[in-house]
Amino acid sequence: MILFSFFGSLMLAGIVAFLFEKWGWTHNGIVPSVLIAFGAVLVLYFLRSLFHLSLGSPGVDAIVGAAAALILIPTEAAQRRRTRNRDRRR
Repeated sequence: MILFSFFGSLMLAGIVAFLFEKWGWTHNGIVPSVLIAFGAVLVLYFLRSLFHLSLGSPGVDAIVGAAAALILIPTEAAQRRRTRNRDRRR
């Protein structure tokens, strides 16, 4: 049962990351967004396992953790910096 909730949490993180990219809320690219979401879900999963801290079920933890990580990563600043550096090279 533990592995099911772990891999289910990772699957939900991947879905949330893909949807955030598709809806235009982040501008990292699909693979970086999925990795960011996986990292957040791993942290929340370990907090749940080690310290019994959670927001609800493992699925809720995964969705909230992935969404929070993707929102908190400063994607707009990175996009502006990439654009500015590209303009300077020309």
